[in-house]
Amino acid sequence: AASEPESESDAGDEDRAPTAGDVVDDIAANGESEQEADAEPEPESDSESEDDAEVDAEQEAEADADDAADEAERVTLAGIDDRVGDVIRVEGEIASVRQTGGPTVFELRDETAIADCAAFVEAGVRAYPEVEVGDYVRIDGEVERRRGELQIETEELTILDGDEGDTVAQRLADALSDEARPDAVAPLAAHEPVAAVGKSLLDAAEAIRRAVLESRPIVVRHTATADGYVAGAAVERAVLPLIREEHPRDDAEYHYFTRRPLEEAVYGMDAATNDVTRMLEDRDRHDEKLPLVLLLGAGSTAESLDGLGLLGVYGSERVVVDAAPADDEVAAEVDVLVNPAREGADARDLSVGALASTLSVAVNDDVRDDVSHLPAVSYWENCPQQYLDLAESHGFDADRVSELREAVALEAYYQSYQDKRELIADLLFDADEGLAGHVSEQFRIKLEDEIETAQANLERREVGAISAAVLDSDAYSHRFDFPPTGLLVDELHRRTREGDAFVTVALGMDELYLRATGDLDLRAVVESAAEKAPAAGLAAAGIREGRIEFLTGARDEALEAVLDAAAEQF
Repeated sequence: AASEPESESDAGDEDRAPTAGDVVDDIAANGESEQEADAEPEPESDSESEDDAEVDAEQEAEADADDAADEAERVTLAGIDDRVGDVIRVEGEIASVRQTGGPTVFELRDETAIADCAAFVEAGVRAYPEVEVGDYVRIDGEVERRRGELQIETEELTILDGDEGDTVAQRLADALSDEARPDAVAPLAAHEPVAAVGKSLLDAAEAIRRAVLESRPIVVRHTATADGYVAGAAVERAVLPLIREEHPRDDAEYHYFTRRPLEEAVYGMDAATNDVTRMLEDRDRHDEKLPLVLLLGAGSTAESLDGLGLLGVYGSERVVVDAAPADDEVAAEVDVLVNPAREGADARDLSVGALASTLSVAVNDDVRDDVSHLPAVSYWENCPQQYLDLAESHGFDADRVSELREAVALEAYYQSYQDKRELIADLLFDADEGLAGHVSEQFRIKLEDEIETAQANLERREVGAISAAVLDSDAYSHRFDFPPTGLLVDELHRRTREGDAFVTVALGMDELYLRATGDLDLRAVVESAAEKAPAAGLAAAGIREGRIEFLTGARDEALEAVLDAAAEQF
């Protein structure tokens, strides 16, 4: 069918020219279209929508994590045993840093315990290199058990400065003060010179306990004698359990406690240089703190000032414990001095072993039964009866005590620079009587052979008011085998002395050992002898050992001068 014709108006509109009104209407229409187009969003792809959603989710998760971290509750290290698998927050002081072939291990100490915190960035690469020993930090991480030991896998470590660091420092200081100082000293047996040093024993015990709590190594120096080894073993027995309790590492007791025997009671430059070299190397290589140096029966005379001073230059704490009178200069040099004579007490019947055994129970009273026989073991003669009774009450009769003393004396001589920790512990604490009996038999055989030779070659003299027995130890003893000259002259003097004015001398090539029935002032003897033989180069080399040095070429003059000077004191 044909379409209907357009109306005249429509046709006319197509042919006529546009008016101004038409133009205005067109402009308005176009503007509305553009606004509608702008207002209508372009459709997004599905992938773009998913990416935006993931970003929003991550941001929300991070925000939630930050909020959770800010609100995380601090946990003490003593309470992490039952938190294995949990993410926790701890705060404390970095006690040490160890770089392994894998992670960096930060040893963290808080007011309750110590724990290892492992941080990993790359195998063998130091994590958080800005963190140093002594820094106060906050660590967030998961508690795990590695090879039977608890460890925190560090997720975040923050150094605490300002008020936060001060808070942690004060928290640790308060805990240390409360935990380090014992309430009182309960002696093993009643003994007046021990009672006289009660306060200084507390000071020494606090210094030792604080060193353990602060993760500072303890270096014990004692003489290589039966008395010295007994003293060192007593303190060792007390300290090792505290280290095991404080530190999670299986080898911590070897890392934080060392005994280094001395050939004599002088802590000289040789020993001090050895200690300083080791402690600086440990500080620089392993970030260790400087140690507490504990001297038992050593270091209390002026001859040790140079060595003690070297330790002081580096700020190492020094504690000296000695039964024999200490010099005033030493008291001014060291941090703690335990010395009955400085308290006005007569300590001539006190051994270093008995004094150190009392110190050990002040450090850790749990070892009281373990060390109760040690005072008796430390005496060669004239042991106070209360210590013999104490040993007897713990199953150590007189014969057993003698066996232990002799066995320790023999082992002290061999490998004298080694502590022989396990062997000495077996002898004194853990082994059956067979071990001590076997070693003490060797002691008696060797000693008797030397005594027999010495007695056959003694030269008897009368000098002024004294009688003297002189042994040429260079000619009539085995200088490089047991017994050492000091122990030989002790036993020789016990067997040969007569009356109240008797001296025994073991004369070597450039030194002599002097023993007397009365109290001799060795420095006064040397001073007087030097006036009589000024060219002999006489010097008091070891006050505790009664050892005097001289020039080899003036051997005879030195002997005569010393005997004359000794006679003047009787």
